[in-house]
Amino acid sequence: MSVPMTRQASTDPAANGRTARLPRSARRKQLLAAAQEVFVAQGYHAAAMDDIAERAGVSKPVLYQHFPGKLDLYLALLDTHAEALVTKVRDAMASTTDNKVRVHAAMQAYYDFVDGEGEAYRLVFESDLRNEGAVRERVDRVNHECMAAVADTITADTGLERTSAELLAMGLVGAAEVSARYWLSKERAIPKSAAVEMLAALNWRGISGFPRQP
Repeated sequence: MSVPMTRQASTDPAANGRTARLPRSARRKQLLAAAQEVFVAQGYHAAAMDDIAERAGVSKPVLYQHFPGKLDLYLALLDTHAEALVTKVRDAMASTTDNKVRVHAAMQAYYDFVDGEGEAYRLVFESDLRNEGAVRERVDRVNHECMAAVADTITADTGLERTSAELLAMGLVGAAEVSARYWLSKERAIPKSAAVEMLAALNWRGISGFPRQP
């Protein structure tokens, strides 16, 4: 007599109508990527947690397990990208002792950041949430830390007092940011390498007028 075969349940989560469970760090990364797409496309105020959950392919309860609210999600993204920009500028300053090359590297850092995937620069430079204290504090901090990284080199190499060095440094990073955003708004009409070269030459001609101390 034949024995009826027992049908085993599928071990494939998709076959059972469930989404595969991700490790917490991977799920957080997925949610941040989805949130970035929504915030960049819609702005903070128009974006909804429903939109972000749908973009990530998760339920709202899953989203809220990781981020208690929309502002928490936005600040986590802002922290990630602000830190990335500061790191780029610090690395540019530490990459060489040739100050002409340093100026070029600083310009390159801003152009690469603005030209990065996902338009993350908008969260830092074009946020529609600047009136929110926590956002304003973070944006001010990233500007200050980038400026300070450049000012440290200017102070060490020229002997200028700190306030003067910081003013020159802010001029350099401000030129880098504004020109990079303008370049992108013009749909990269000039190759990035050529744009960086021009801005680096312009800024080097100015900053090199403050000679290195013996």
